[in-house]
Amino acid sequence: MPTLVVELNGNSVHEIRAPDRFTASGPFPISFENHGRSTHVHVHFDDDLDRVASVDETNHFVDDEATRHVHVSVSADDLAESVRGKLKIVTGYGSETRYVNVQIDPSTETDGDGVTVDETFTKPPERPPEVPLRQRVANSLDRLVERGSVPAAVLALVAVVAGVAVALAIDSTIVSLAVGVVIAVSVIAALLAVW
Repeated sequence: MPTLVVELNGNSVHEIRAPDRFTASGPFPISFENHGRSTHVHVHFDDDLDRVASVDETNHFVDDEATRHVHVSVSADDLAESVRGKLKIVTGYGSETRYVNVQIDPSTETDGDGVTVDETFTKPPERPPEVPLRQRVANSLDRLVERGSVPAAVLALVAVVAGVAVALAIDSTIVSLAVGVVIAVSVIAALLAVW
């Protein structure tokens, strides 16, 4: 698949360098290679080309010293003869304009018999059976012991019990909220240690 390479900001601000002619027989990318400051680029196909070629968006932003690829869709499947037209490239909100003569040729590829697909790809992949909750808890406890996280889990449990005791002993909304935050953090830390 040929690529239409367009150089931006080469020797001067908003300068556009592109080939005079470009030929494709199907979809193709436009590669905007920016050699300077960031810029906005507008692309437009004339009426003849617009029948067979299109882009999702006509306005594109290209960052400093970056390359931006724009996909051109071509509907040339039932094209009997070549279509010629002009691609208009504009930078700097109209300060510079360049035209490229584009020719879209009928596709030379033939479908033939198509692609043979193995029957195994027509069925969804098999998933392993769901692990029961009892087994997941047992696996989590095994990981807890293997990782040496038992002291952290015990400390989290002590913090939760102490927080609840303090919240019940001091009947204050602010203390209860603070204890709630501590309990939430402790539970999350314990779950992370187990999982």
